[in-house]
Amino acid sequence: MDIKQLHYFVTVADQLSYSKAAQKLHISQPSLSNAIKNLEHEVGSPLFERSTRKIELTDAGNVLYQKSIPLLSQMNILKKEMKEVKLTGSGELVIGMIESVRQWVPQVIREYQDRFPSIHIKLFEVLSRKAVVESLRKYQTHLIITNQCIHEDDIESIPLYHEKLVLVLHRDHPLSRKKSITLKELEKESFIISMEGFQTREDILGAFALEQVSPNIKFEIERFETALTLVRENLGIVIMPENYLVEPRDPSIVRKTIDSPALERTVYLMFMKNRYLAPAVQHFLEEIQRKFVLEKKKK
Repeated sequence: MDIKQLHYFVTVADQLSYSKAAQKLHISQPSLSNAIKNLEHEVGSPLFERSTRKIELTDAGNVLYQKSIPLLSQMNILKKEMKEVKLTGSGELVIGMIESVRQWVPQVIREYQDRFPSIHIKLFEVLSRKAVVESLRKYQTHLIITNQCIHEDDIESIPLYHEKLVLVLHRDHPLSRKKSITLKELEKESFIISMEGFQTREDILGAFALEQVSPNIKFEIERFETALTLVRENLGIVIMPENYLVEPRDPSIVRKTIDSPALERTVYLMFMKNRYLAPAVQHFLEEIQRKFVLEKKKK
């Protein structure tokens, strides 16, 4: 058996239809049927139970399917790595990131493109812990800038900097006129928070727990941009990273610092430890690390 046969087989198993699989593979249905028959002959056992209405995997088919998925995944990864081996001045750089790094990432990209002007750069948000791990392991991104605290043997995690989590509320909110605010005072307020699976949510709930109080969660959001739209309508309050609130400031909202050592988060640079990184990609990683090493020295 070869990789192409396994690819055909997995596609049929995913689609549970020869016609749909053939369409997805861009081959004729008879050619696909012959390829599966040849594979079954080689394996020495039927892989699909066929009926007039549907097809299903046999026991042998299930075993082959489970073993084929990681093999095909590794083959795709190998193809990507070999394609990037000679990448120096052209190609693609894919960066995953959280919302708040939009303040400084463009600056790094500007300097980077002076040296690699032909590199095509893709930027997109990768927010939850599960999404970060999956994106890196499936080679969907070269690197990710995240606040997720991840300890995995195959993922390199480099802390870049710390940032405070600040309270944001509408200017007409009664608490906006106070000089100092405690978490206890927020207990009955309509609270806006990230959905489950987000590190910021865990950090905030941990800070409340230390004070032995619980927020009144009214809204759960995925992006801080959504939280700010709710705050602008005075529908609730939110605690978010200070770096997300960049200039120019919105006159309808007020930012307050809460005296809590727990309301701080770390931002990390992450990438796969054993993945081959082309010179152009490696240079971008070094640019990011150099930026924060220099800033720490200035302080």
